Amino acid sequence: MLHETEITQIRRKVLSELSRLAFTHSLEEQVQDILTTVVTENGSRYRCCVHKERAVLKERINLALSQDMTLPLQEAARRALEQHKANMPVINVIPEACDECPIDKFIVTDACRNCLAHNCIASCPKKAIKVIQNRAYIDKAMCIECGLCKRSCRYGAIIEIGRPCERSCSLGAISSADERRVSINYDRCVACGNCKLACPFGAIDEQSFIVQVIQQLRSGARIYAILAPSFVGQFGVKIKPGQVVNGLRKIGFYEVQEVAVGADAVAMAEALELSEAVPAAKEFMTTSCCPAFVAMVEKHMPDLVEHVSTTPSPMVMLGKKIKAEDPSAVIVFIGPCTAKKMETKKSGGIIDFSLTFEELDAMLTGAGVRLADMPEEGYGTQATYEGNLFACAGGVAKAVISATAAMGMNAAITTQQCDGLENCKTLLTQVKRGKIKAELVEGMACSGGCVNGPGVLADCRVTAKQVERFAVQGQAGNI
Repeated sequence: MLHETEITQIRRKVLSELSRLAFTHSLEEQVQDILTTVVTENGSRYRCCVHKERAVLKERINLALSQDMTLPLQEAARRALEQHKANMPVINVIPEACDECPIDKFIVTDACRNCLAHNCIASCPKKAIKVIQNRAYIDKAMCIECGLCKRSCRYGAIIEIGRPCERSCSLGAISSADERRVSINYDRCVACGNCKLACPFGAIDEQSFIVQVIQQLRSGARIYAILAPSFVGQFGVKIKPGQVVNGLRKIGFYEVQEVAVGADAVAMAEALELSEAVPAAKEFMTTSCCPAFVAMVEKHMPDLVEHVSTTPSPMVMLGKKIKAEDPSAVIVFIGPCTAKKMETKKSGGIIDFSLTFEELDAMLTGAGVRLADMPEEGYGTQATYEGNLFACAGGVAKAVISATAAMGMNAAITTQQCDGLENCKTLLTQVKRGKIKAELVEGMACSGGCVNGPGVLADCRVTAKQVERFAVQGQAGNI
């Protein structure tokens, strides 16, 4: 399992407590108690005082209830129980938690030798650098943070310090607002979740629908859990896929299906679309299964939108199939991705809720269900080897090529694969300019693919091997 920071522990404690109270019908009456059980008078202190700690925690609870962070806790709990979901972005700043990190971007260190060349002074367009007490000094009032001084120093004595959240966002969606508090530009944000992982104060988190889902489970409705292919290995290497499925049924899910089945349908559809569109209508096509990648193209490279496949994602593809067979179905996607919550809102009611593996783990904990105690009963994947490998970088392109060959079409297609948004931007730019040849471009927002999403529980290197093993055994019928 991944190393749990204290931020992770607090977040999971909040989600688990909300789940427990929701399952025991006592959320509205006891939600206030979470403030004193998670932040105790004699417990660990991360901020100035217990009052500040609880103010931060209160906003975190509200966000986990998918409610406005200014609402009183009991009202927020009541609204969540009534299935209300605040109209807010998926990724949000918790105002009380933001440390308002210093923004002096370039700093002269003790490595400065006050050399004769003074390249830093010569390079500065605003003359913001002076020598004081035998050492270079940057006047912050004059500095425009161009970075020329850092690049010119032969000793490397000038360093660049950026906010962790800003550094994590390759799309420039994070900035410091008034009084240094972080701000998210939602015109640029794609809900990838990198900033949430990067903030060392836990000041950025995601909207959660965990209580709303539990209420649906308690309602007696037919609730379908659709599991992303990367679910294998998330809950520990000893936990079998069948135990995960049985755990979901134990807490009230009517049926459990694999999104990998939707991935198989996507591979066939994209193979057909590729054969018809490239090169007849356009020079290349990109995949469309990653919502953060698609949003990046839409918001940052709009001239390339026409190159994105029009095929729905595996999540939506499977959701359509289920809703066609059971119009009353309530569908809950469970996976590693925060951007899927954004895609869910845009799905037009095909998908009703999205949860991360972290949220599912909290639900199981709140319900008192241990996966290790669940019966294993041999569970085999209903999808192909290729469909399961949608979870790993490179897997989508391979599946499309395999589908092309299976349908008797030209499989001699040049593909390129990119993972990580910065890498995706670079590759798409090069393909567009003709510097790199590609007829099919696979884009994944997370490095390594979905197995390394922001909502995972386990190391992606381990889960990638587990996913492939599950896919191979499924082909052989050995699970």
